[in-house]
Amino acid sequence: MAGETICCADVTQDFWQGGKLSLRQLRHGQRAGTDAALLAAAFTHLEGRLADVGAGSGAVGLALAQRHADVQVDLIDINADLVALAVQNSADNHLSDRVVAHCHDVLAGDDMKELQACYDVVVSNPPFYQPERARLPRDQARAQAHVLQGGSTEAWVRACRKMLKPRGVLVMIHRPEALAAILVGLGQGGAGLRLMPLQPRSGAPANRIILRWQQGSRAPLCLLAPLVLHQASGAFTPEADALHRGEATLALEP
Repeated sequence: MAGETICCADVTQDFWQGGKLSLRQLRHGQRAGTDAALLAAAFTHLEGRLADVGAGSGAVGLALAQRHADVQVDLIDINADLVALAVQNSADNHLSDRVVAHCHDVLAGDDMKELQACYDVVVSNPPFYQPERARLPRDQARAQAHVLQGGSTEAWVRACRKMLKPRGVLVMIHRPEALAAILVGLGQGGAGLRLMPLQPRSGAPANRIILRWQQGSRAPLCLLAPLVLHQASGAFTPEADALHRGEATLALEP
C-alpha cells in the first residue's frame, strides 16, 4: 500500500551498513540510526518468517534479509508513505522476493488479527514516548516514529508478542524506564528475557536497552554485560563501529 507520491526533495538516498544497503529515507522524518543498527545486529543466525514492526522505510528488516538468506521479512508500519519507501528500498536492494511491506496499525487489534501467531521472529524499534510526556513534532512521520499515540508501551509489546509462533523470539530496543511496561506486556515475569544495557560512554547510565525474549521459555532473566557506544572523544568504540557497519553481531543469543 502507498500514500500520495512523495516529493523527491523530501527523500534522501543513503547508503547504510557500511554502504551495503541502499536506503531511501524521508529527509525530515524517521531515519535509520544507532537503534536500527543494533537491532540489525541482534542475530548470528536467522531463518523462517520475521516481522519488523514499526519498520519505517525498512532499514532493519532489509538489513536482516540482506545478511540472512533464509529469512522471509514483512515490514509493517502505520505510515503509508514510509511503506511506499520500504517497497522501493526492497526493490533497490534486490530483496523483493523475500521482503514485503504492509501498512498496519499495530495498536488496532482488528487490523492485526491476520498476523497473530505467524512469525518465528519479531523485531521492533517502537515509539519511545507517551503524548502526555512529550511535545508532538509538527511533522506527522516524525511524530509517529517518536511518540506512541493511541495506546501504551504495554499494548505495543503485547501486540508484538501475539504475532509470535510458540517459542518465537522478540527483539526490541527501548529506553530503560520502559522496562516495567515491557515486562507487563511480555507477561512471563521476566522468564526467557535476555537484556543488554547500552551506555553512551563508559561509566554513564544506560540510555537504551536491547532485549531478546523467547515465548514459552522458562530460562531466568539474564542481564548481559553492557555495550559502550562512544569513546571519550565522541567517536564510536571499535565494537559499536563494527556493529554500525554490519560487520559484527551482538551477543544476545543464549
